Amino acid sequence: MSDMMQLVEPLIPALRRYARALLRDPADADDLVQDCLERAVSQWHQRRSDGDARPWLYAILHNLAVSQMRRRARRGPHLPVEDAPEASLSVAPSQDEALRHRDLMAALDALPEEQRSVLLLVTVEGLSYAETAQVLAIPTGTVMSRLSRARDRVIRLMDGETDAVPTRRPLLRRVK
Repeated sequence: MSDMMQLVEPLIPALRRYARALLRDPADADDLVQDCLERAVSQWHQRRSDGDARPWLYAILHNLAVSQMRRRARRGPHLPVEDAPEASLSVAPSQDEALRHRDLMAALDALPEEQRSVLLLVTVEGLSYAETAQVLAIPTGTVMSRLSRARDRVIRLMDGETDAVPTRRPLLRRVK
């Protein structure tokens, strides 16, 4: 044990210097040197007895530093809870989106096939009214009326209404 101390102790200032150069933080560098020395003591029997301890210790320190830097890169920067912005500590609940999505899918399923296909081609696929009319082989005016009825019905179903006539939206009227 004493020969180990005689070999390792003079190298500690150089190990600290190298650790500080690698990590650029004195506290982290001291922790790294401490971890290196612990590893050296526990693995002293694996060191080549005829070799110099200096390169072996530097290799341990370097490998620990690389592992620590990789771990930090995965975890992100350390920030005390008191210093963290409040918005980063809370996460908006995701169940509202899931419920809205479920209601939308149910509303789409409740549409008649001709309204659903027009609504999907125009809103999801981004086709123009003329392109949709061409795909479905119907007049453009029919596309527009089916789309309007489909949108109204989806809005009513999403709002929880089940009656056939919208209660909050006025019916279109023709003005000459």
